[in-house]
Amino acid sequence: MKDMTVFAASPMTSLIDDHARYDLAESTCPPVSVGQLAGPEELAAVPLGYGTTRGDARLRELIAAESAVTPDQVLVTAGAVDGMFLLAQALIRPGDEVVLVTPCFPPARAVPEALGADIRVVRASFDEGYRLPLPGMAAALGPRTRLVSLASPQNPSGVNLTPGELRDLVGVVRERAPQAVILVDETYRFSTYGDASVPPPAGPGIVTCGSVSKAHGAPGLRVGWLTVTDPDLYERLRDAKFHTAIACSGVDEFLAARVLSRAGEILAPRAKFLAGQLAALREWAAANGVAMVEPDGGPLCCLKVQDRSFYQRLHDLEVRVAPGSWFGEEDSVFRLGFGHLSADDFSAALDRLSRALRP
Repeated sequence: MKDMTVFAASPMTSLIDDHARYDLAESTCPPVSVGQLAGPEELAAVPLGYGTTRGDARLRELIAAESAVTPDQVLVTAGAVDGMFLLAQALIRPGDEVVLVTPCFPPARAVPEALGADIRVVRASFDEGYRLPLPGMAAALGPRTRLVSLASPQNPSGVNLTPGELRDLVGVVRERAPQAVILVDETYRFSTYGDASVPPPAGPGIVTCGSVSKAHGAPGLRVGWLTVTDPDLYERLRDAKFHTAIACSGVDEFLAARVLSRAGEILAPRAKFLAGQLAALREWAAANGVAMVEPDGGPLCCLKVQDRSFYQRLHDLEVRVAPGSWFGEEDSVFRLGFGHLSADDFSAALDRLSRALRP
């Protein structure tokens, strides 16, 4: 048992702290600007008083409309990562178990681990297309399991849960770990490559988290959310938010509501852009003999190489990718983001990546 909460160091902080000329490690889309969302007079009129612990009512309505929940089941947080933290803090006590599907977003493991949880890691496999390892999850579940954590689309692979996989997971959790909550991180759900929408993974026993950071291109707003259908758990989370942040920034919530109210015009051109970038990446991978897991959503995917020394060659060529070890995967696998760079810069980065593959 730990005597104090200590978060594991993460090399992923380099994504926001260190610049790379050709950054293929980043998993965002091009950022929107404040001027695209509101004029100077509108911003000048936004009051700087306290908001509410639940979050702005209009913002919660917009989130609920896309999440198969009611506005009263939405809790606005300071990004999806804050929602993940609040949920872990509300559910976990030292010695409780967390079943975690890896590879994963690093805080999904670091936060419950720092809170004293016993982490039961279930590994999804590159060679099996990162499909949900349900037998392994069933074996990891038990009466001390309080949280089951996974993502759809998955980070780093972009692979979605199928409705059948989610249904089977809910069934086995109810049978083997009836006190557990299933967290589905759906941060990349709105990053699609065409017109098809992806249904939300909502339902009893399921909490979801999301944000305007990735698909919508507004990570600087630091606005995310949890959807929680259990009223008691919602109140515990709302209390936890009050004791850690009181409320979110009113300016951020105002602008996030603008983002979501204009989601159609923001997301449609991005879907077309991502489809083009992904097609270019497929062509590059085939031409260079690089194995790739096809993503279902999100501006990110996983590729595999055998020569790990290529990371140093990439660095010398001013290109960055995200090594698999960031996510609990082998470094023969890396995450590549195809939504962050312009088409011209993306093409130049892929050319340099080809050079790095040749010793």
